[in-house]
Amino acid sequence: MDAGVERQNEYVLRAVEERHVKLIRLWFTDVLGQLKSVAISPAELETAFEEGVHFDGSAIDGFSRIQESDVLALPDPSTFEMIPWADGGSTGRMFCNIQNHNGTPFDGDPRHVLKRNLDRARTAGYSFFTAPEMEFFYFADGDTRTPPEPLDSGSFYDLTTSDVASDLRRQTLSVLEAMGIPVEYSFHEDSPSQHEIDLRYTDALTMADQIMTFRLVVRELALERGKFASFMPKPLQGVQGSGMHLHLSLFGEHGNAFHEQDAAYSLSPTGRKFAAGLLVHAREITAVTNQLVNSYKRLVTGFEAPTWVSWAQNNRSALVRVPITKSDKPSSTRIEYRSPDPACNPYLAFSVILAAGMAGIEGNYDLPDETTENLFELSHADAGKLGVQPLPASLAEALDVMEGSELVQEALGDHIFEWFLRNKRSEWRDYKTAVSQWEIDRYLPSW
Repeated sequence: MDAGVERQNEYVLRAVEERHVKLIRLWFTDVLGQLKSVAISPAELETAFEEGVHFDGSAIDGFSRIQESDVLALPDPSTFEMIPWADGGSTGRMFCNIQNHNGTPFDGDPRHVLKRNLDRARTAGYSFFTAPEMEFFYFADGDTRTPPEPLDSGSFYDLTTSDVASDLRRQTLSVLEAMGIPVEYSFHEDSPSQHEIDLRYTDALTMADQIMTFRLVVRELALERGKFASFMPKPLQGVQGSGMHLHLSLFGEHGNAFHEQDAAYSLSPTGRKFAAGLLVHAREITAVTNQLVNSYKRLVTGFEAPTWVSWAQNNRSALVRVPITKSDKPSSTRIEYRSPDPACNPYLAFSVILAAGMAGIEGNYDLPDETTENLFELSHADAGKLGVQPLPASLAEALDVMEGSELVQEALGDHIFEWFLRNKRSEWRDYKTAVSQWEIDRYLPSW
């Protein structure tokens, strides 16, 4: 065992004893990004560190087939935190790496997929950092038999929202900080009962873990108040949906590899090539960054979500932005990728985004001219003149593009790539055969 890991194991074992921890939850995710958990007692923790915890992978979406079902969950001691709201604060949690019984990483583990892509970037001399803007809605309840009921009618930065929503967000910030997840900003978003919490920059693996924790914290605290929180991309008709804008950068031996003091936008050649990679491969990776049928009801004209593959600095209608940075803060030079939504699997989304950017660097891609037009009002005819492509308009189209992508297949690995396509095509078939209330209202009286 690596000496550093052994020291971390010893720290966790000592912390569990000193804090009188009664239960430890071992967390991991399925391919769709749903959080899963196996609970063990403190007495079993040392064995879990040494041997892993056995479970049946065939019971988890996208994991093992029946004939190869047994896998091991090995807790990552660097992720140990207490869960403040659970069992009076006596429960701890750790994220796990999933292994086969022979000790090799399990190909169906999304966390392993991200680690593999990060290792590849590290071999090229880069570490990948991200910071998400997490948007979500609060509703009165989660009853799907009635339309979602917002808790307030506020808008951007509104201070007059309901006490319940304000208290929930404030309590959420407190719990996140207690769990070692620093927050940069928090405010009311544009739509009724929509909120945004921006997490502070960190390495992509840590951030993926933090996003999984964040989604659980938001939901659990809402349920404690008898309310419901949702990361569904478009739960309300006629208003903005929830996105997860991602701020991205690579750091190398000399600091932020995206920064060059005297360059246009302070963006280095490496940053330009990374942005070009995102543009070239954007359509291929969209099924992963926007994985629900509902995701594509956010990516439509008129609701401030990107619909065209383009880049700009100040143009918020662009898919890729290069935000203005202070000249005395080179570490803050970054690229913003605006299409992902908070229902994605962050491990897989970060993997394909990194793969696209690295393809741009390794392939020496050229960044096209900045798009200054208002793309929210762009017609297909004008798009042709500008040479910009649309993002996929539906999950079905996104899957068709993804299926032909060698980049996505390599980034995800065959196991997850093939399972994801099968699962999502099944979701699309279910959607196509479902009759909506809109269809009943529109067609039943007249036809």
